Amino acid sequence: MNIGDTDLALPDLTLSGPDLPAAPDADETKSAADLAPVFDVPVNIQAVLGKASVDVATLLRLSRGSVIELDRKVGEAIDIYVNNRLVARGEVVLVDERLGVTMTEIIKDGDAAG
Repeated sequence: MNIGDTDLALPDLTLSGPDLPAAPDADETKSAADLAPVFDVPVNIQAVLGKASVDVATLLRLSRGSVIELDRKVGEAIDIYVNNRLVARGEVVLVDERLGVTMTEIIKDGDAAG
């Protein structure tokens, strides 16, 4: 018997009912205060200038002053990761004698494949 030869009764998949939360109104606004429960959650931030692949023999020959060529060009945006997930691209800046990063582009879901 082929699947197309039989009539099956499908369950109602409509999302409704008293135990489901109400959909937010279109004009309902959220604020930073709504995120207060997660303000103290630690996150790991990485600013990646570029990447390189070397074999162990080359790695062992490195010393102070050695140069490793990265896969980025000068002036190209760096990748900013939060908890190992690409979330933005940016530029290196100098802030009070320290290096910092300014975000120039926020990566939306699906845009990270580049």
